[in-house]
Amino acid sequence: MAVSFNLEQYGILTEKIYRNSSVPVLYELGLRLEKGTAISDVGALMTYSGEKTGRSPKDKRIVRHPDSAGNIDWGDINIGLDKQTYEVNHERAIDYLNICQHLYVVDAFAGWDPKYRLKIRIICTRAYHALFMQNMLIMPSAEELENFGEPDYVIMNAGGFPANQYTSEMTSKTSIDVNLERKEIVILGTQYAGEMKKGIFSIMNYLMPLENVLPMHCSANVGQEGDVSILFGLSGTGKTTLSADPKRKLIGDDEHCWTDEGTFNIEGGCYAKAINLSEENEPDIYRAIKFGTVLENVVYDKQTRQVDYTDTSITQNTRASYPIHFIDNAQIPCVAGHPKNIIFLTCDAFGVLPPVSKLTPEQASYHFISGYTAKVAGTEMGITEPQATFSACFGAAFMMWHPNVYAELLAEKIREHDATAWLVNTGWTGGSYGTGARIKLKYTRAMIDAIHHEEFENVQFIKDDAFGLAIPIQCPGVPSDLLIPKKTWEDKEQFEATRKKLVGLFTENFKKFEEGVNKTILSAGPQYEVV
Repeated sequence: MAVSFNLEQYGILTEKIYRNSSVPVLYELGLRLEKGTAISDVGALMTYSGEKTGRSPKDKRIVRHPDSAGNIDWGDINIGLDKQTYEVNHERAIDYLNICQHLYVVDAFAGWDPKYRLKIRIICTRAYHALFMQNMLIMPSAEELENFGEPDYVIMNAGGFPANQYTSEMTSKTSIDVNLERKEIVILGTQYAGEMKKGIFSIMNYLMPLENVLPMHCSANVGQEGDVSILFGLSGTGKTTLSADPKRKLIGDDEHCWTDEGTFNIEGGCYAKAINLSEENEPDIYRAIKFGTVLENVVYDKQTRQVDYTDTSITQNTRASYPIHFIDNAQIPCVAGHPKNIIFLTCDAFGVLPPVSKLTPEQASYHFISGYTAKVAGTEMGITEPQATFSACFGAAFMMWHPNVYAELLAEKIREHDATAWLVNTGWTGGSYGTGARIKLKYTRAMIDAIHHEEFENVQFIKDDAFGLAIPIQCPGVPSDLLIPKKTWEDKEQFEATRKKLVGLFTENFKKFEEGVNKTILSAGPQYEVV
């Protein structure tokens, strides 16, 4: 039943509030009140996010304010919003929340390190959203909840109601507005739950550099000897899949911070892509889908309630959200030491980057700032097939400061803690997308294992003559020819032409960073001088 709790300080007078409800209560309410909600054959709550089945990055706005404006890297990613329009959107959200018969509140934490954690309050209209955020945040104990007090940041999710697209600086009926000074996020016109999760990550990306902490769009795990690996990469590059390693404890699958003390996970759960999910390829994730897990936009048999993970007729961005303790070998609390290996995951749709290569510190900074990968189908609205892209820091959509701020923090921490950087291509081999084939997951796992077991220590490396990368010529469990991209292409001339094109794309992309970047980093970039 609804607990005695009110939201009057926000101008919300709805009387029935479900605060930090139990999983069974949220199941009951979702099944009874929310269209399209069902229980899968293994007990997961299957939900539908509506029209928006992925993030809407072009609709994210940051309210301009003198206190923070000088720190924000304004542009196509961090789009400004005037105070008046924010007030209009805020008022629309409050009005919508006030006409709802009941609301859900989640009071929980972002950040496992108590020194840096934030108290977050989610106000939403759907049991699906409440359960999702109870999975994705760190839930307080009964005592912590009793003494929760006022939150540091509030998310008002009125996504079932549209923004007024004719209001100043609005371009659609969707708007995700971040107000750093008011410590609020207002969501209109989208019910995709990932907007709440990434809104919190954006806030951490603004706050942490102010404390000399590096926020990272990465997964992380730790070995038996305490050796930490962090894996950077955009959605679809393998960040979640490769971090769920039965031989290592999972720290987290998506969002972390690197402090003077070590590494901590921002989140309390995982948000895994469910497309083509199988027990054979991703056993840890597959087994984490059970009672308490949210399955978004999946297709299932109406009689047996068995999910068909290969069916992408609703979206290719099918997702599973579950608490991190659903992973058998999770590191709880999700805190560990300093990273030993920094792994950049890229999905090279051109098929010319090596499956694994070792980077110098300068190359690490270059590739971190570049953030090359391919947008994988379904992760964002309107993307139906892989497209080559550059996303600074492997997460430009969430970075508030200029990429150089994060790159300098990374370089400083790599030097200070003697970490080794690697570039791992989980994309194509034997040709570009449409001609070649995607590198088999078992081979990528073998390369990650070799990094962890230091099996490249005594292996000969050759230098890629365009990107300057150090490529190992052998790896246990991987065909040697696969390690050298040119050997996998039948048409060698086409390989050279494609590689030259990719070098050109890297060079062109980096021009916007040249002015503020150290020359040693600039010289670590690719140069096409193949004879």
